[in-house]
Amino acid sequence: MKNYAFPDLGEFRFVNEILKDSCSLEHEVPCRRDWISAGDDCAQFDGWLVTKDMSAEGSHFTLDWSTPEEAVEKCIVSNVSDISAMGGEAKIALLGICHNRAWSAATRSRVAKAFGEGLFRRGIALVGGDTIAADRGLFSVTLIGTPGKATLRRSAAKPGDSVYVVGTLGKSAAGLWLMMNHPELRSKCAEYERLVRYHLCPQIAEDAGKKLVELGVTGACMDISDGLSSEVNHLALSSTVRIEIDKESVPIDPDACKLASDFGLDPLEFALNGGEEYQLLFTSSLNESIFRENFSYPVYKIGSVFEGENAYIKDGNGTRVLVAGAWTHL
Repeated sequence: MKNYAFPDLGEFRFVNEILKDSCSLEHEVPCRRDWISAGDDCAQFDGWLVTKDMSAEGSHFTLDWSTPEEAVEKCIVSNVSDISAMGGEAKIALLGICHNRAWSAATRSRVAKAFGEGLFRRGIALVGGDTIAADRGLFSVTLIGTPGKATLRRSAAKPGDSVYVVGTLGKSAAGLWLMMNHPELRSKCAEYERLVRYHLCPQIAEDAGKKLVELGVTGACMDISDGLSSEVNHLALSSTVRIEIDKESVPIDPDACKLASDFGLDPLEFALNGGEEYQLLFTSSLNESIFRENFSYPVYKIGSVFEGENAYIKDGNGTRVLVAGAWTHL
C-alpha cells in the first residue's frame, strides 16, 4: 500500500507545526463522578475540571504592543489560573485560533510555536481544535484538568476564615495605564518595564491552588481576573457571608505604587479595580504561618470573613461597602 500524505496546504502545515512536539495523552483518568455547574472558575463533570477563556485582538492583546509569544502566553495563563483556582492541574487542551488576515506567515508560525511550546512546557496535551482567518485575531482555549483530593469553590468561605491573596496586586492595571497614556515612557525605568511586561505576559504561581488543597485548605477560592473588588464581592455573594478587607493590608505592588506616585494617581485603584492579574484570592481557617512556611511565593492576609452579607473595606475612617468597580470586556 502506498503511503498517503495530506496535501501541502497552509492550514495542515500550521496544525502540524503546533502538534509536532505536543505531549502525549497518557494521564490517568479521574475515577469519580463529581458534578459542578456554572458559577465557579471551572465547571466539573465526571471528575474533570473544564474551563474556557478567549483572547481577542484589540481587547486582550495587540501586536503593536506585544509579541505573538506574549499574546499566546497570556491566553494560556488566563486558562491555567482557572484550573488552579479550583485546586486542580491542567492536563488537556482544545485550541481554536482565528488568524488576522493581515498577519504575516512569520507571525502565524510564531503563534503556532508559542502555543505548542507553552502547552508542552506545562505538560498539557493538545488533543484538537480549529483554525480560521478573519479581520481580527482570536485565541480560544478549552482547558481540562484533574482536581486534587478536594475542589476549591467560590461558595466555601465560612465565618472565622481569613482572606488571602497570592502575590502583589495592581501590576497589570498599572502596566496597561502606562501603555494607554504614556507608551513613550515604557523604557524610562526598570519598574515601568516590569509593569508593562506583567500586563502583556503575566507570570503567576500556577501550582498555588493545587498546593492549597495539599495543605488542607477548605475555604473559597477564585482567580483575580476582573479585579479584587469584583472578586471579593463574588466570594461574599457565593458564600452568603460578610467579607471585610483591610485597606492597609492590600499588597499593592511596589512598582505600581511608584508609577502612581510619579503621575499623581491612587495606587489602590490599580489593586482594587484592575483586571487581568490572575493571582488567587482565597479564604482559609489555617494560620497564615503555614503559607509562609510552605510556599516559595508571598501570600498576604488582607481581611476576614463574618456572618452577614456583602463585601466591605475598612481603614482608619471606618468601614464602607466595597463597590465592585472592576475590569470588564463588554
